[in-house]
Amino acid sequence: MTALRAFAIAALAIALASPGVAGQSTRMASLSPPIVIGHRGASGERPEHTLASYELAIDEGADFIEPDLVLTKDNVFVARHENDITGTTDVADHPEFAGRKTTKTIDGVAHTGWFTEDFTLAELKTLRAKERLPQLRPDNAKYDGLYTIPTLAEVIALAKKRSQELGRTIGIYPETKHPTYFASIGLPMEKHLVAELKAAGWDSADAPVFIQSFEVNNLKLLHTLTKNRLIQLMDSSGGPADNATPSYAAMITPEGLRAVAAYAWGIGPNKDMVDTGEGTPTTLVADAHKAGLRVHVWTFRAENFFLPASLKRGADPKGHGDVDTAIRRQLAAGIDGFFTDFPLIGATAREAFRAGK
Repeated sequence: MTALRAFAIAALAIALASPGVAGQSTRMASLSPPIVIGHRGASGERPEHTLASYELAIDEGADFIEPDLVLTKDNVFVARHENDITGTTDVADHPEFAGRKTTKTIDGVAHTGWFTEDFTLAELKTLRAKERLPQLRPDNAKYDGLYTIPTLAEVIALAKKRSQELGRTIGIYPETKHPTYFASIGLPMEKHLVAELKAAGWDSADAPVFIQSFEVNNLKLLHTLTKNRLIQLMDSSGGPADNATPSYAAMITPEGLRAVAAYAWGIGPNKDMVDTGEGTPTTLVADAHKAGLRVHVWTFRAENFFLPASLKRGADPKGHGDVDTAIRRQLAAGIDGFFTDFPLIGATAREAFRAGK
């Protein structure tokens, strides 16, 4: 860690510390928008969905850490971006699991590889995580083979432990991945997730938890099962895999947003639905707020590959551009929170915005 980066983290720690927060570590009273969400942890700097990635995100100032949730054969929630673990673990290097490679159709798309639902937790724990985007994040690939696949219980324990240590609330922001698919193979997610959060003492509207999904019907079911805050994810194209509504475009009309507000606390749109990065915002934030919904956008990444032309710096796709400006533009547009692979950049931009700089 460079001296400058270490100083930035230390300065943020001071800015984020609030007297009396430690005693409120299981409630959201100390968290105020706009919130910074560590997307799969600090996934721009460590292999995603590892305890090391979540830990770094917390150190860098994230208010929430985001575990994408899939299920094992023995019905345990683990944190992986997809149930297909071919690209994020060393499973292909394990000859004992060669026979489990298969092809499955998930949400209408064929995938060939290895899948969490075909492994017990004990078997998954013999695997090690690896970087999903090694061409863009070669420094992350240096950590390949060091970390195991964490369970939801381990993520919750980390958030509680660090909340106590830091004296500020660290929340979790789980996403149910492919809930309709998992229900179709006898592994429904909703009651299981609610029970695990309740066991952690996080079963109220002010618990440090947001539950998110790109699907609709599982959020509607969760709305009947829990008081936890629910976030309807949306993309700039396509629609929910459960076909509960024709398209995400239909969901961001005034009528569509009112319908979402009947079961969700907020929306999680692709950031390009708010501002493509060129500084001209749409009306989505204002429309959502009018419907009583908060807005948490995804996902800010620092690499040129992910940035609009005006914010790229140099020609190297893995080089870092001006993501700080992209974040500040959306903060100015009124978003209530944002996901980022680089929480230090996000938290620094947020603190400067709060200070009026």
